[in-house]
Amino acid sequence: MKRFAVIGAGSFGFYVSKALFESNQEVITIDRNRERIQAVEPYTTTAIVLDATDAEALKGLGLVEMDSVVVSTGGDISNSILICYHLHELGVKTIIAKVEDETHAEILKKLGASDTIRPAKDTATRLARRLTQPNILEFLPLEEDYNLVQVDPPKSFIGKSLKDINLRSRYDVYVIAVKELVPERFVIVPPADFVVKDSDILIMIGKTKNLERIKELK
Repeated sequence: MKRFAVIGAGSFGFYVSKALFESNQEVITIDRNRERIQAVEPYTTTAIVLDATDAEALKGLGLVEMDSVVVSTGGDISNSILICYHLHELGVKTIIAKVEDETHAEILKKLGASDTIRPAKDTATRLARRLTQPNILEFLPLEEDYNLVQVDPPKSFIGKSLKDINLRSRYDVYVIAVKELVPERFVIVPPADFVVKDSDILIMIGKTKNLERIKELK
């Protein structure tokens, strides 16, 4: 089990916390808005009402022990700048920050952010590539009638474990790997209790006709 902190429980922070928690990770979610903390509380290990721009308040949370800290403070650029600076000064190893634009990203990287994410841009770029540049995996030659593809999970898969989805019995296909966005990693042969998130990319192998059925799911 890994340990994560998510600072900011708006839409993005909420779903990051929930996805990590449902993947059986330890998650601390922090926001100064009590209503947001109450909303995310069932989907996180610890929910804390706290102003993360306060360096002294951050010191007592043990964030330096986390595997990663995700900063998701919406469109408030000044807050994210302060928070990333404080986290870097505390010695946090990995800081992943949600940003508004390239300038915002460059500033946060100079202040110690390990990586930045622009959800809208990243999703749009992925869609454009899928539409204009079919993934090379889809053309990897295998045995006749078989294929290897990468698929954005249908909505009906989100929040369910691979065991619950039961792809082998229902569609006779196999998930051989998963590309995760948060935390960013590549999971080879994911276990049956792996919970699928909307930011994941599933790499599957099976008969072409069965893979096409999955692509058509909503």
